Amino acid sequence: MSSILIVDDDDQLRMSFAKLLTEEGYDIRTAPTGETGVEEVKKKAPWLVIMDVRLPRMNGLEAFGEIRKIDSTLPVIIMTAFGTTDTAIEATKLGAFDYILKPFDIPAVLTLIEQALEAGRLMRSRVEMNAEPDIVKPDVLIGRSDVMQEVYKSIGRVASTDATVLIRGESGTGKELVARAIYQHSKRADKAFLVINCVAIPETLLESELFGYEKGAFTGASNRRVGKIEQANGGTVFLDEIGDMPISIQAKILRLIQERSIERLGGGKPIPVDVRIIAATNRNLEKAIQADRFREDLYYRLKVVSVVLPLLRERQGDIALLCEYFLSLFSMEMNIDNPGMTDKAKGLIENYTWPGNVRELGNAIKKALIFSSGYPIRPSDVSYAISESDKKAIIPSTESIEKAARQWVREILASKNSKDHFNNLMDRFGSVVLSEALSLTGGNRSNAAKMLGMSRPTLQSKLEKYNLIFETSVKKSNVSG
Repeated sequence: MSSILIVDDDDQLRMSFAKLLTEEGYDIRTAPTGETGVEEVKKKAPWLVIMDVRLPRMNGLEAFGEIRKIDSTLPVIIMTAFGTTDTAIEATKLGAFDYILKPFDIPAVLTLIEQALEAGRLMRSRVEMNAEPDIVKPDVLIGRSDVMQEVYKSIGRVASTDATVLIRGESGTGKELVARAIYQHSKRADKAFLVINCVAIPETLLESELFGYEKGAFTGASNRRVGKIEQANGGTVFLDEIGDMPISIQAKILRLIQERSIERLGGGKPIPVDVRIIAATNRNLEKAIQADRFREDLYYRLKVVSVVLPLLRERQGDIALLCEYFLSLFSMEMNIDNPGMTDKAKGLIENYTWPGNVRELGNAIKKALIFSSGYPIRPSDVSYAISESDKKAIIPSTESIEKAARQWVREILASKNSKDHFNNLMDRFGSVVLSEALSLTGGNRSNAAKMLGMSRPTLQSKLEKYNLIFETSVKKSNVSG
């Protein structure tokens, strides 16, 4: 359960905010002053701090500075009244994750909290490189093939520099993991690491999200806003899917790289920033340049160092290692014994082309485990799990999926391994439904709860019941090789 520390001298606000977040499934601690807030962090660091600016004696800015000395990667959200936004903005420029205005919009605050927790997780959770398949943790790069050894070498060579890096590879090859590995082995590892998905944010919002804006810059801009790039000053910004970035914003990224400065929307003067840019794309940028969809000058600025991730079918010898890893990881998540897999099933997996790369392989292993009924995974389980094209595997129809599910239930009911078949089956189905809902909503618990027609606390309790720890298991199936 994610731990959040609320620091505010307003007893009523502190208690009501704590009650709200407790109902949302968070583990809440509170402190009435900056000094006690700092002491709470020293005793046991939470995953997130939400702190008021105006506090008696040690104000929020001073307390934030002390917290940064204890743990520079701990995300802090500043709360402020409208009249004290300048102080909150100053805290944000010094490394606070963001700030919120009182009184706040609850859905917006809950979304911001989830973003801050995820940013903290990405900074804390180290990516294991060249890992053994029996290391059962979610963020690992597995592979002993020659092409993967070259990837590891590239990470090692570029990590200690400040060079701009362009990571290229198809979807599912592990580009975000490589970006995080570079960050975590860099001299900026104690500073911010912010991920900006250039596709996930609408074009109309992307520019203000990146660069911020001044008061009155557009309708609704009632106060100044610091952008993500300015927030990450001193740290690293990962621009994911940069090949899809609007060309109008590409010019501003070019200026950032060349001049190390930005301008907020509606602002007239450059603001110096010191950030390292790591970018990633699955697009053919050379063709995009020819079609006038990507700036050639930005292309050359980005590819100071290029790291090209291989397709899974280009490192076939790593597939068995990845299978072993995924079996261990997902068996642990489902709280079942690792059933292994038959030689014929292994052969089917090793001979498939895997157009979705490592991500598709992980999803297939997870689905095959569900169909395996606790027995070693068979070729039929793999066939049901694989998403295929061009008749390279079987795409099961709704009828065949139901037939397979019925067969699986029959086998479980016919076995003598358990006396509590009904609850075991419902738990297995429930675990799958929750995992898929979280996957479809990008890990947003509030949206997943709405999709499932339940409250967020109910969702949280079920996640705990089924031992599903989303922070370390759902997002993009964060594993590659």
